[in-house]
Amino acid sequence: MLRFNYDLEKELAQLQHQLLTKTYQPGKYKTFKVKEPKARLISAAPYRDRVVHHALCTVIMPIFERTFIRHSYANRSGFGTHRALKRFTQFPRSSRYVLQCDIQKYFPSIDQQILKQLLRRKIKCPDTLWLIDTIIDGSNEQEPVIQYFSGDDLITPLQRRKGLPIGNLTSQFFANIYLNGLDHFVVEQLKAGKYLRYVDDFALFSDDRSFLADARPVIEDFLATLRLTIHPIKSQLFATQIGPTFVGFRIFRDHIRVKSANLQRARYRLRRLKKEYATGSISFERLTQSIRSWGSHLCHADTWHLRQDIFSNLVFTKP
Repeated sequence: MLRFNYDLEKELAQLQHQLLTKTYQPGKYKTFKVKEPKARLISAAPYRDRVVHHALCTVIMPIFERTFIRHSYANRSGFGTHRALKRFTQFPRSSRYVLQCDIQKYFPSIDQQILKQLLRRKIKCPDTLWLIDTIIDGSNEQEPVIQYFSGDDLITPLQRRKGLPIGNLTSQFFANIYLNGLDHFVVEQLKAGKYLRYVDDFALFSDDRSFLADARPVIEDFLATLRLTIHPIKSQLFATQIGPTFVGFRIFRDHIRVKSANLQRARYRLRRLKKEYATGSISFERLTQSIRSWGSHLCHADTWHLRQDIFSNLVFTKP
């Protein structure tokens, strides 16, 4: 990044030339695995490629934004985790049942051929499509996913290229487009009045349990056209009084709690921050920023006593 910004004008001119002459090729990804909140392979593109990703998304995002339903919350300007939580919270308090679903291994399962077809429904510019294809084709190898669908033979799952690198802005945006058809199907065809989606986590609410029970296999059939399946364990139909979990919170009809696993991870991060600050690994500004960020996140639940318990006992030793 520093090298790119040091010769910014030269680097941008070179990128422009490569894009105009169609000689641009993505660089090699750096990958690492994270275990929390679940095991995932994260891919970091070179900085110059991220510049291209942002430029592309700036151009095509407005085209697709008009097609998204208002209760699709991920990877959109002005939308996000806390806005999704606020809307989600309203539904358990006005509905008796919820069908909550999670796509199994979503990013590694995205079929690149289907994704390109979906993008071509709105993008007609040959140059833009060339860049989109170049970025998708330049994706690094993802976690292997072997799933069979109607019409497949033994080697079909091995022949179809799939997976988008988690970490790219383009991947996040393309992933939203990939499930946009599901959003419209659920709202317009199934007539689900209470529905929302955040990335690959989506939920339908109703007082009619049979409606939700009947909706599940129909949704599974639709997802099969995208070569996706819902997680067999994480996808469940249950009474909202149990308290569905969403974006790290557990929502009850009269209060909201932080998920126990998230709280444990946060306490671990606080202990790690204390050690890093004590050894001089991080600055006071970085420390303060991290604590304030987590404190703001907790404010979205009923956590006044929890915050008092945690923050009143925090003692940081200067290096």
